[in-house]
Amino acid sequence: MGTGTNRNGLGGASLARADGLRIARVAPRKRVIAVSGASSFLGRNLVGLLESDDATAKIVVVDVQAPRTAGSKTRFYQLDLTQPAVDARVAEILGAEEVDTFVHLAFLSSPSHAGAWAHELESVGTMHVLNACREQRIQKFILRSQTALYGAHASNPNFLTESHAVRGLPHTQFLADKIDAEKETRKFAQSAPHACTTILRFAPVLGPTANNFLTRWLSRRFVPTVLGFDPLLQFVHEMDALAALKLAIARDVPGTFNVIGDGVLPVSTVVKLAGRTALPMPWTVLQQLTALGWSANAAEVPPSFLAYLRFLCVADGERAAAELGFRAAYTTREAVLDFGGALRLRDARLLQDAP
Repeated sequence: MGTGTNRNGLGGASLARADGLRIARVAPRKRVIAVSGASSFLGRNLVGLLESDDATAKIVVVDVQAPRTAGSKTRFYQLDLTQPAVDARVAEILGAEEVDTFVHLAFLSSPSHAGAWAHELESVGTMHVLNACREQRIQKFILRSQTALYGAHASNPNFLTESHAVRGLPHTQFLADKIDAEKETRKFAQSAPHACTTILRFAPVLGPTANNFLTRWLSRRFVPTVLGFDPLLQFVHEMDALAALKLAIARDVPGTFNVIGDGVLPVSTVVKLAGRTALPMPWTVLQQLTALGWSANAAEVPPSFLAYLRFLCVADGERAAAELGFRAAYTTREAVLDFGGALRLRDARLLQDAP
């Protein structure tokens, strides 16, 4: 028998026992990973990481377009999750490709005026995906979520744990659709005990190449804030967000986890570190201006999001550290500084805008 070392460092193709017999050792089966939302920021970068991962045999992308990071391991299926009965097609693909892990990232990073379409993509689309995963008995399901789903409320504690309710914000479909997706995922976990179901609630993602409503708000020369309020904010660096996804794929740890960078910063400090100037406005004035801007496609978010500039929404990350083994490499301050450095390069036209 061969005596080479396998990739776990456990010795060759067999083990010798004290009685002289040999036990065949079977190498761990490489994962076949399906990714939805692979054209999103996290999706395309995750596909790029998986392309170079020895533990990944194949990547199956189900999306409206292929990510530019797709390589020789990636199989692309053009699929629109908003279409009726798409779950049958997803199930067919999962079965044909022998997928064992599904990473569901098909969620908008910023609010959209196309509310009906967004609901079909995120809430109904998640149900389609879960139906397909249930039919094919997928072994692992990972859902991308957000700590913003807790909502910014005056009654929030200093740190929100995974046991706190996700209350969202009144009249905010962007959050409501994602809360629906979490509810359906928890139902899936109960009905499919054979599957390892993991929900990752990311703090707002910040970094040199991230592109979302938060980065656009901070990219303004004069950043609007609420006069008399300076709540603490919390971020996760884009590289740490990817590391958490990779960790959830590699380890079988079911449950819901807050994924955060260490530390918190007041809004005023975040604006300064980003190299911008805060523009405090009275609450009613900013609310009216934001409502007008949102109607005219000139504001990043609807006025309900201004609650995050008034009240606390900070998550506790201890469960992710203790059970998932996730510790962020970047603090909240470092994430802001990294973003601010890239912002200054863009201001000087030395760096292109993030795609």
